[in-house]
Amino acid sequence: MPNACATATALPRLAPPGAGLPKVELFFARLIFQFGRRTTSLAAAQATLVREREAILGLVRRLDAATGAKRVLIRRLPGLEDSSRYWSVFMTLDHLRIVNESMAGIMSELLASRVPPGEASTAAVKPAAEVGAEVVDAFVASCERLARTVAGIEAARLQTAVRFPHPWFGPLDAAAWHFMAGFHLRLHRKQVERILGGR
Repeated sequence: MPNACATATALPRLAPPGAGLPKVELFFARLIFQFGRRTTSLAAAQATLVREREAILGLVRRLDAATGAKRVLIRRLPGLEDSSRYWSVFMTLDHLRIVNESMAGIMSELLASRVPPGEASTAAVKPAAEVGAEVVDAFVASCERLARTVAGIEAARLQTAVRFPHPWFGPLDAAAWHFMAGFHLRLHRKQVERILGGR
């Protein structure tokens, strides 16, 4: 695929939202996720959330509106759906906002021993195409909500008996969803770096 930004008159042909990952890649993604979940403490998972949030903010805080809103076609990162390769920085933050809010809600329900309504869907958390700099503050607020959801909760309590399935990783307890939050931020921090690098 070309590395240059696609123009508005020549939109790239990408897989539809929710198409998922190639089978072999998904297999290894599951192994990596399961290993990380088993070997990462609550404190370490929380530290990853903070570190990745700050890294993302360091990349976007000084962006002008035009740069932040510019959609760039990038090479696909492992773990990134094909449909997500043509986003702007602000679109990426909007996606993170949506997912953070969703994961905070899921964890809250699991901690209350309730199965969240509906089902998780990668197609349902794609960003708005027209989103501006206001999304930066919304992203920060969503990160803060994630932190509040587990504030003061012992690690053992996050290992809930009630689970909620992720479309790629299967049924997860609250601890696994919390680990997922940092795992997910790291992926999209790399995406922001590629967008800003034009590749």
